Amino acid sequence: MWRIEEHRRVDKQLSGAVPLEILKRYEKWKDIVMISGPSGLRAIKGFHDEALLGQWKGYRSSRLGLQWRVNYRVVADAFLVQVVQVTPHDRRP
Repeated sequence: MWRIEEHRRVDKQLSGAVPLEILKRYEKWKDIVMISGPSGLRAIKGFHDEALLGQWKGYRSSRLGLQWRVNYRVVADAFLVQVVQVTPHDRRP
């Protein structure tokens, strides 16, 4: 079973003007991660899970909607997924 750690700013991002559909999809995303880990996300094509490049190298991104993304990092040896941000498609830190 995988663990999920959310950065402290994720709560602020989710309490803002995030559509209800995105919040539900994020909860489903977390369920999949806890049960199957990152490989479970890659098996579901709707998330368009991908590795990031540039200053985000070492992180991954999953699509929660046409605009919204969740950016995260995997610590495989600890079965841990660290969620960095849930945001409209903007890959700046």
